[in-house]
Amino acid sequence: MTRDVAAHIREEATERILVLDGAWGVLLQNRGLSDADFRGERFADHPRDLLNDPDVLNLTQPDIVRSVHESYFAAGADIATTNTFTATSIGQADYGLEAAVYDMNLAGAQIARDVAGDRYVAGSVGPLNITLSLSPRVDDPG
Repeated sequence: MTRDVAAHIREEATERILVLDGAWGVLLQNRGLSDADFRGERFADHPRDLLNDPDVLNLTQPDIVRSVHESYFAAGADIATTNTFTATSIGQADYGLEAAVYDMNLAGAQIARDVAGDRYVAGSVGPLNITLSLSPRVDDPG
């Protein structure tokens, strides 16, 4: 039996404020992870620096990602965002991990879903780290 999640969220939102989890970067940076921690076994020999690539942790340190979700739910969050803010081929190009984007997104969604139980999971996609268009006039983006 499939439930209409959007309808359920709208219904709950008429009764109370739904809380979204918070800033992932802060919680991950406070752990003092090294480049080796970000690499894990899978990317131990990767030729590029992976330090501070939060999305690769879905693959190399899933227990850390899981613990962040658990912390937010313990604090009262109703909705967990997947740890996939920069898990796009464009975002991962900085690290040379474009080929791992699918795996990062799948693992991020699976970890969030496993921890969420009957709570909600929302996919997370952040802004790109490049400009897709550049207009010489600030008031004319075309």
